[in-house]
Amino acid sequence: MIRILLADDQSLIRRGLRALLKTDPELEVIGEAENGIESVSLADTLQPDLVIMDIRMPVMDGVEATREICQRCPQVKVLVLTTFDDREYVTQALRSGASGYLLKDTPFEELTQTIRLILKGYTQLGPGLSHQILRTSPQQSFAIPSSSLAWKDINSKDLEIVRLIAQGASNREIAQALFIAEKTVKNRITNILSILNLRDRTQLAILALQKE
Repeated sequence: MIRILLADDQSLIRRGLRALLKTDPELEVIGEAENGIESVSLADTLQPDLVIMDIRMPVMDGVEATREICQRCPQVKVLVLTTFDDREYVTQALRSGASGYLLKDTPFEELTQTIRLILKGYTQLGPGLSHQILRTSPQQSFAIPSSSLAWKDINSKDLEIVRLIAQGASNREIAQALFIAEKTVKNRITNILSILNLRDRTQLAILALQKE
């Protein structure tokens, strides 16, 4: 059972999310918070597996609440679910420790899939949001361990895949651009992530931009 805490200042949103999540037998909403302060307190008390966090809330916003939760309860994952796709919100949320960022118009099936992937250790961004990250200035770049910088072990064909990922291309688009099978792209990306000791393609895109 995946235990979830909802943090949103609109009771209607919380009620709707609770009702939707209840339809999945593996998900359980164990608490609700209407502001950032409450979300931090409840996360500390209830120790959920995941907090679904809104960004704009009174008393303490979602970015600061995410930072507090990730510092106090490092085992608790935070998924931001909001109406705002602003670059600053996306980058600040991830820098604060959020494991995912989705918009509230995300289909329910994608939301539940994202929840499961986050708990497996992946970073998840909604469609199009990776472009917000890729426009981040060097001063705002994310810290990637220097031990990951094994570029010498990446061949020229795989470096081309990395370049396309940094541009926001999907596996299908990469396959079409390089005239190879989509399955081949997926396998190569898995190999690249393993060589560079990275979790997912979001980290890979950030690292590629830092390298430029």
